[in-house]
Amino acid sequence: MARIGIIGSAGRMGQAIAAAVEAAGEVLAGGIDVGGDPLALAQGSDVLVDFSSPKALEANLDAAVASGTPIVVGTTGLEERHHWLIDGAAERAAVLQTGNTSLGVTLLAHLVREAASRLGEDWDIEIVETHHRMKVDAPSGTALLLGEAAARGRSVSLGAESVRGRDGITGARKPGTIGFASLRGGTVAGDHAVHFLGDDERIALSHFAEDRVLFARGALRAALWLIGRPAGRYTMPEVLGL
Repeated sequence: MARIGIIGSAGRMGQAIAAAVEAAGEVLAGGIDVGGDPLALAQGSDVLVDFSSPKALEANLDAAVASGTPIVVGTTGLEERHHWLIDGAAERAAVLQTGNTSLGVTLLAHLVREAASRLGEDWDIEIVETHHRMKVDAPSGTALLLGEAAARGRSVSLGAESVRGRDGITGARKPGTIGFASLRGGTVAGDHAVHFLGDDERIALSHFAEDRVLFARGALRAALWLIGRPAGRYTMPEVLGL
């Protein structure tokens, strides 16, 4: 049995992961939240799962590196500097970072990349995501993950091609751009759809999350897969062998 340490254990995802650990017959090594000691948790765990906040990421990565404990980072709202920190930590520890731990979303991203690579630039790409009213970041980490998949399929930079909002007289749509729209309300766990819009035809690839337990199960699978891996930066597609 593996000892799983949860960072952000009092949050919705932290609680769901704890339940998934128990259901799978693994061992909950403990959990921390704001003010907790990530190093002490890391030293008593075979793997860490971090669903806390971007501002806590550096300390959590430092703890993983210092203890040699692999870490799954599922925290969303990360900025470019956070990815630099992850790259640095991955030189000395096994780190798996993802905007979504759902196995279904992981496969969806693979399909999005394939579609974007095979359809021409005359097919417009728009990503629409819906989440509960309490979500604080937009676009969601999953929407950005799907956008990155589309951008890689086209061999372009998402940062250079993304359109995050439209208001007023925006002019005609610029060819090759990848658009995002974010909806917030109710208790929606997470709906995502990637639309490929061509002349006289459309393709929609979508995923609907009915309960956040699916993210917890995916996070646990990723954590168990990461145990024993050498230092490096890993991804959810590798967990599925994609």
